[in-house]
Amino acid sequence: MLSVDELLAQGLKLSPSTGYEDTEFIRPLTALVGALNTEANLNTAGVAFHQSRLQGLLQNRKALEDWTEKHPEIAEESLVAPIVIVGLPRTGTTLLHRTIATDNSLMAPLWYEVRQPAPMNSSFVSDDARIAIAKAEVDAMLAAMPGLAAIHPIDAVAPDEEIMLLEHSFTSTVPECYACIPEYGEALYTQDPAASYNYLHKMLQFLQWQKRQKGNQGLRWLLKTPHHLHYPQQLFQTFPDAVVIQTHRHPCEVMPSYASMMCELAAPFTDSLNKQTMAAHWVKKWQQGLAATQHYRDLHPEAPYLDLQFQDSIREPEAVLSTLYAFAGLELNEQTRQSMQRWRTFNQREARPEHHYTAEEFGLDNERLNAQFAPYITRHIDC
Repeated sequence: MLSVDELLAQGLKLSPSTGYEDTEFIRPLTALVGALNTEANLNTAGVAFHQSRLQGLLQNRKALEDWTEKHPEIAEESLVAPIVIVGLPRTGTTLLHRTIATDNSLMAPLWYEVRQPAPMNSSFVSDDARIAIAKAEVDAMLAAMPGLAAIHPIDAVAPDEEIMLLEHSFTSTVPECYACIPEYGEALYTQDPAASYNYLHKMLQFLQWQKRQKGNQGLRWLLKTPHHLHYPQQLFQTFPDAVVIQTHRHPCEVMPSYASMMCELAAPFTDSLNKQTMAAHWVKKWQQGLAATQHYRDLHPEAPYLDLQFQDSIREPEAVLSTLYAFAGLELNEQTRQSMQRWRTFNQREARPEHHYTAEEFGLDNERLNAQFAPYITRHIDC
């Protein structure tokens, strides 16, 4: 069993301080621990995994407090007009994100930074010990989940999702990836997302300050996570000058692949994973996310959204990038184009193992998915 008190104590273990300045996170942490203890049916490995992950998140929170106390200028970092990629998972968001991140005028959060936002010591500018730790963690994940390499590219030093920064507020969708906890996931919608987005802003300030110390002079953040589909209003309240790129692909192509990924992530941590229950949970969750974003867009037609079709990104990447850059007010020069082309050349999907799955093993079929996502399909999918 996981213990909130034990986790809180472990979170302070690496800090000279004896308490947390901000304790607003304790209530959502308590709810998450309760769900993991009662709903997730964790096995021994699952308890150990979540114990370690939650403990690490708390240590990261405390480290941010300690670093900000030593360097109050962190809170003065200005985040200018971030470019935010959203869309259903499996719609090319990672491909788009990592392609654009080759542009040196932009900043993207890297995997090791979102997993461990605080440097381990003051020498991080010349010798960042987090990178070796992150590489070891990636290797361990791929060893425990051998099918993951075929589903999603994980690289310790590549751009990745800020969802792992939101995870530090204990109100993100990350725990639902590693445990089947649909009741907890539904209850998240009753919680105010303001605290988690305010903390995301604070963490991006911290990462931006670190990047400046390392000589990175990128002007704008390039962010990406499907999580923002659920909370568009909070996204714009936190980043009022953001521009959003929403990617689209038919849910019948997306949902079986995503269900396979979620089951691959959760399987090592329970002895009783029901694939169909897991799949149904995520189908409902992404229905809700798409509906939330569409509702916001209907109420705010002036909101800066650019819609991109997955197939266009594959067939006509140059045209898509030109459209995106014009929309975001960026200059796409020849040097940047060449950097993007080199990245695509050396990171083709064919270089990774094939991803094998069937819709039937997750209880999914096209007729039902077409009905469930009918409003979205009618509005955004070119059939």
